[in-house]
Amino acid sequence: MQEAQVGTVTHYFTRIGVAAIRLTATLRVGDTVHILGRSTDFEQTVDSMQIEHAEVEEATAGQEIGLKVAERVREGDIVYLAQE
Repeated sequence: MQEAQVGTVTHYFTRIGVAAIRLTATLRVGDTVHILGRSTDFEQTVDSMQIEHAEVEEATAGQEIGLKVAERVREGDIVYLAQE
């Protein structure tokens, strides 16, 4: 499986399990992402994402999104788009 970097985690909101991610490429609902860092390594499907508390289906490079994550992430973790 190939992977292409789509963003970086800029903040993690512990109480609600949401990562703020600065995108460097387009990301869509339904995509599978792989989040990787020093102590982070998991894959998940993007079920929903938000920009400024509004649900969006797609976000592009330069935007910052909120993404509900399955596990704890850390600032600086890299987000990859898992491609078949």
